[in-house]
This record gives sequence, C-alpha cells and structure tokens, in this order.
Amino acid sequence: MKQVALVGLGTMGPGIAARLARGGLQVVATDRSGEAVERAKAALPIARTALDRLGVLAPEGGDAEIIFAPSLAECVEGADLVIENVPENAEIKASVYAEIDPLIGPDVIVATDTSGIPISKLQEHISKPGRFVGMHWSNPPHIIPMIEVIAGEKTAPETVSSVRELIRSLGLLPVVVKKDVPGFVENRVLYALLREVVDLVERGVIDPEDADTCVSWGIGYKIAVIGPMALLDMAGLDIYRSVSSFLNEDLCNRSDVAALVDEKTAQGRLGLKTGGGVYDYDPEEIPALQADRASKLIAIRRILEGGA
Repeated sequence: MKQVALVGLGTMGPGIAARLARGGLQVVATDRSGEAVERAKAALPIARTALDRLGVLAPEGGDAEIIFAPSLAECVEGADLVIENVPENAEIKASVYAEIDPLIGPDVIVATDTSGIPISKLQEHISKPGRFVGMHWSNPPHIIPMIEVIAGEKTAPETVSSVRELIRSLGLLPVVVKKDVPGFVENRVLYALLREVVDLVERGVIDPEDADTCVSWGIGYKIAVIGPMALLDMAGLDIYRSVSSFLNEDLCNRSDVAALVDEKTAQGRLGLKTGGGVYDYDPEEIPALQADRASKLIAIRRILEGGA
C-alpha cells in the first residue's frame, strides 16, 4: 500500500494522518466541515512533534505528503486503502459508504475506525463486503501503538491479513479480534471499568478524584506493565476464584446509562469539549492539560518499549 484516503477528520483524524505519513504512506484526507479541516491542519505539527519525541523515524528521512482534498471523489482517487473516520452513527457511515462505493476499484480495502459498531452491520452497505474491515485506532492515535483489526461475517481473510501487515510495517501493534462483538475488546473492557467506577461514584462510595487516583495508581499502574490475563497468573487463579465467587454478584451490571452521565449530558456538560463534565475546565488551560497528558503518555511508552 502506498496511498491512503482518510474520510473524516474529527478528533482522531489528524493523529491518524500524521502517523500514516510518518510511516511513508501518502495521505489524502477530506471532511465536509471546513472547520474540521482547519483544526486538523493546526493539529498536525503537534502530532508530528509527539512522533519526534517518540523517536518514530520516517523511512526516507521525512514524512510522506498529506493532502487535503476538497471532495470525496478526489480524496479516494488512487487510494489503496480508504479509512472511514466519520461520526459514530451507523446511518451516517452507511451514507458515506454509498458515496465511496462507485468511486473505488474492487480491490481497494475500506476500513472503518468505528469504536464499537459491529463490522458485519456496516459492511452490508458496500457492494464488496469481503474488502471491508474494522481498523480501530486508540486515542491519541499517533501515540497509542495498538490497533484492533476486526473482521465482519463477510470480510475476506486476506483483507484482515493485509491490514494487519500494514500496521506491522508501520511499527505498530495489530490485535486481531476474532469475533465481531459490539465494542470489540478495548472498549468492552474500558466500558466495564467505567460502568463500575461511575456506579461507585453515584452511590457515594468514593469521590471522582479518589476514584481516578485509585484506578491510575493502582490498576492502571500495574496493567500498563502486566496485562490482565498475566495478572491472573501473578495474583493466583485460586485467589481470583475465591474473590470472584462473592464479588461478581455485587458488581454493577446495569444495562442502561447511569443517571450521572444522563444528567450532565442534558446540562450540556460533555467534558473537555464544553469546558466541563465530571470536572470543570478553564478553556485557556485545556491545551496545557492535553500537552501534559500527551507528554506523560510518551514517557510511559518509551519506558515500556525499553527506552530511556
């Protein structure tokens, strides 16, 4: 693969584009929102700086070209791979696939960066579903090296292999999800954790600040080094069996959305993007907060990879 079309920029787009270009792939990107394009252009230098700090070197000493196309047709022309990165709505995605389908050749792979919509459902909207696959990046995509690869019911094995090998060629970590379950693996684990933490906060068991400290410096600190299945062995399966025999029945198992989240959403408190969510944020301080978090993620990754 030499050329990638990135359809939809949004939050993840600039990081994805920067990482692909750093890997030597020409990227042609588009978005229906002119504001999204301008935000992406402004975010690219930040992403490139992060890649520099990670020591991610371009194959020939410089990033490949990133072009912003004014139309979808110009974006996908000549692409070997099309990555769809539009809002997390099945109907919006389906309409985009209907536009892409007649514009590309039969061998062009179409990948979706959906966070959890089943691939089997989305691939119904493309004429050759065998070439359709999930390619779920983790935010921030230029820093987090793991990418989930998910086949739908009709995805051809060679499509999965091609995307997996592309990810490996970029020096990233492909994880093949063997069954197309909603949320795949990363988000299923994440949302199970979030459901429990939100429930504990709602019940007054713990304050949000202490919950964050508990998870970051307890669970998160360990799991960054020792994965959950390896952690079972470290703790002892007999211990896990004993504790889970009484704890599992008391864990949160609600199937709806927590009132805490519904109430804040109704109030327009959506998080960083609105200046307030669970916490309050000074809009002028948000860029510094994001930079600080990125810096810490970079430092942790360098340590995990054996760097200084």
